[in-house]
Amino acid sequence: MRSHDPIIAIATAPGRGGIGIVRISGNSLQPLLARLFSMELKARHAHYLPFEDNEGKVIDAGIALYFPGPNSYTGEDVLELQGHGGPAVLRRLLAHCLQTGRDLGLRHAEPGEFTQRAFLNERLDLAQAEAVADLIDASSEAAARSAMASLSGDFSNRINALAERIIRLRMLVEATLDFPEEEIDFLEKYQAREGLAAIRHDVQALCAQARQGMILRDGLHVVLAGQPNVGKSSLLNALAGDDIAIVTPIAGTTRDKVIQQIHIEGVPLHIVDTAGLRETEDAVESIGIARTWGEIEKADLIAHLHDARLPNDALDSAITGRLPARTPILQVFNKIDLLEDAARAQLLSSAAESIGISAKTGEGLDVLRARLLAIAGWNPGAESPWLARARHLDALTNTESHLQAADEHASRNDQVLDLFAEELRLAHEQLSAITGQFTSDDLLGEIFSSFCIGK
Repeated sequence: MRSHDPIIAIATAPGRGGIGIVRISGNSLQPLLARLFSMELKARHAHYLPFEDNEGKVIDAGIALYFPGPNSYTGEDVLELQGHGGPAVLRRLLAHCLQTGRDLGLRHAEPGEFTQRAFLNERLDLAQAEAVADLIDASSEAAARSAMASLSGDFSNRINALAERIIRLRMLVEATLDFPEEEIDFLEKYQAREGLAAIRHDVQALCAQARQGMILRDGLHVVLAGQPNVGKSSLLNALAGDDIAIVTPIAGTTRDKVIQQIHIEGVPLHIVDTAGLRETEDAVESIGIARTWGEIEKADLIAHLHDARLPNDALDSAITGRLPARTPILQVFNKIDLLEDAARAQLLSSAAESIGISAKTGEGLDVLRARLLAIAGWNPGAESPWLARARHLDALTNTESHLQAADEHASRNDQVLDLFAEELRLAHEQLSAITGQFTSDDLLGEIFSSFCIGK
């Protein structure tokens, strides 16, 4: 991205709407403002006026807002033209602005370029910039609240506070490196290991919250797997509260995956109904079964459905043997409504690591929902106050690893301060990467390219 060019984009979502916004940002928009309007725009005042083309014909009438930098979203001069939300109107207004400012370097904004400029101009740190996209994409109230907390700086403040504590410890270490005979005394005198242990404890707590935040942001990919006619489609419909998948008594009705997003306690779950697993010579069904195994390999969690009337079925045992060991698996016995009371009681009492349900009557579904979240690591009583991404969790995990290595060097007392200091430096870099103080250009490009155009 060429960060010196003025940029423009439609900032509202595609389609018809009551209001549409065209946003412009640049280091100095005064020359462009003079061409677009016959009057001078007062900073941070709403001006209702006609938007005219170069021939004086009115394109639309709306509100112009001018925010001089650095007190704007991007830290540059920002102009917002708020008119009617018709696609044709917005395209005409966009084209007129581009034509008017072409010789000034005005160009279309790339995805996420407005927010990237806010980051580069230190209006937001990287974690806050990512929270902008997360707030837009939030699929539940809980996710929206947590994204807003991240955008407000709650997560960044926690990271920065930990970084400051590591810096203070590094300063003590660096100041002592010139006096090697005092290394052991330093660790004891300044209680360096105790301070390190306290930092490690808080990093571990932050990791736990980050895992919660990542689940809340990304959701869980839950695959319903099992042989044909065990009730996978019925369970999907019951969880979704709607007739999403076709249900018939005929085995093999589902030939391809059906995906439905649901929310449990604000956590998004992507439930995938799949083709029944069995040996078949049907070419179409074979393709569906192959796709089922592909979905199983990608799953965050597998719900292996069984017919409760056949708890020791040989095909079920074969399927269990092929399921990936690295993925959490919940054994679910469906159709318990068809069991006699004694058989039902025996099944439920003997299946400590499984659960009995009836997708038809709804019995056991609340327990199933709670178990799905628990197996995935979600703790309802410890909801993350902010969203987190996989890279945040990776950085925190790496931080803990470096702090652990520092503690091990300190306990051995061999050339301790050099190695101790190096591990602290690496831990500090990992934390700083979260907020963007140490971040590669490639990572920035990957992060901001996922934003929508106009943001």
